[in-house]
Amino acid sequence: MVTSFATILVVDDEPDLRTLYELTLLREGYRVETAGTLAEARAQLQLCRFDVLITDMRLPDGSGMELLRELRDQRRRERTIVMTAYGSAENAVEALRCGAFDYLTKPVDLKQFRTVVASAVQGEGSVPKPGSPASGLAAVAHSKTVDILSASTALERLVGESQAMRQVKQRIQKVAQSMAPVLITGESGTGKELVARALHACSHRAQAPWVAVNCGAIPEHLLEAEFFGARKGAYTGATADRTGFFAAARGGTLFLDEIGELPLSMQAKLLRAIQERSVRALGTTQEEPVDVRIVSATHRDLAAAVQSGEFRQDLYYRLNVIDIPLPPLRERREDLPALCRALLQRIAGEGAQPAMLSPQLMEQLQGLPLLGNVRELENLLHRALALGEELAMDGVPTDSPCAEERSTPSLLVAPDELPHDLQAWLDQQERHILTRALHACGYNRTAAAARLGISLRQMRYRIERLNIPVCPEEPLAVSDNPLHDALH
Repeated sequence: MVTSFATILVVDDEPDLRTLYELTLLREGYRVETAGTLAEARAQLQLCRFDVLITDMRLPDGSGMELLRELRDQRRRERTIVMTAYGSAENAVEALRCGAFDYLTKPVDLKQFRTVVASAVQGEGSVPKPGSPASGLAAVAHSKTVDILSASTALERLVGESQAMRQVKQRIQKVAQSMAPVLITGESGTGKELVARALHACSHRAQAPWVAVNCGAIPEHLLEAEFFGARKGAYTGATADRTGFFAAARGGTLFLDEIGELPLSMQAKLLRAIQERSVRALGTTQEEPVDVRIVSATHRDLAAAVQSGEFRQDLYYRLNVIDIPLPPLRERREDLPALCRALLQRIAGEGAQPAMLSPQLMEQLQGLPLLGNVRELENLLHRALALGEELAMDGVPTDSPCAEERSTPSLLVAPDELPHDLQAWLDQQERHILTRALHACGYNRTAAAARLGISLRQMRYRIERLNIPVCPEEPLAVSDNPLHDALH
């Protein structure tokens, strides 16, 4: 069987650079055509179709953005890599939003150049690089089928057909094939990890590694070793080589959950790794190129954190190329019946008896604030079944935080009389809020801290200071895994 090799069009007005790119790609086994102007590129595109288009942003007779828009309007399959000078990075970001696969900053590092091109070539709709394991049309067809199936499953796990959820799913499908970083925002319990998994499953990286990291659950002194790796003996206690998150996710997706919890010192190191597309393990002097798609998530307002100096502005703009905001459950209550059915079916699969919700109970649930979103809803249903309560008769357990909030006024309202001991009164209010948050999150301290907008370290300090019990008398049927999310 004859193998079809990838064809690439390089557009750059500098002859020396154009020749350098051409020779580099030819050595990799690709078929290469070149153009020095926008007009020449258009003429080449009229003659044939390419797998990848590499274009400079600034050309003598126009902009590479024009080519990008024309390809998009014509619905052509070429994946576009944009090259730009450092000072015009904002143009590259705009190109990514318009559908570019990736961008490179001039002067281009050739190792990075080869990595990005290979990633583009291996994407859906293109042919494989010569000598790759998947070279051959049959292998490509099989890979596509698997990707479609996994993507369908991942999207189905995003339960809900409200307008807000339909927009989320459409956005996932639209941006999944890009290399542009994605920032997922939303309250705790809205399903940010599920969205990240769907992005991975719908991308050409679906068969590559998926690595999820909770940035708020890693001790600060271990962050660099965990992210970039370490060699044996690099620090006290390093008795063996450690593979970092970037290396583990090579070729796939690196999901950085609760990115807002990273300390400033680590933010600078992460920014460099993203910009340079290379990492250096502790104990080594050599940098290794990495090919990962960065997807981040946070419950915090990162724009406000930038203004307050708690988050680097340059890192924020690197991560927030494409944003996917998730609506809280209170803004999509029409999805509540479908969510309840999905959750009860999942709980039943874990060994519990399946249950049906009565219309009265569904009406009752519709009236609850559900501040913990899908995670709190899951906890309510799971708790009721675990304690043997009749869902169709008893409804929401009376000792749940939701029931408490519905039946008692908020303790945050100032009393009619001034307290005699202000600190004691404030401690009482803080203890009440922390207890409710822990209860709503199944006594998962990481999730409770995220729900309240504080760090895990601050949560632990407050629990110890106020002597708050960290285990309920009746344990909820949830994990204390920091990466736990609703409907996982």
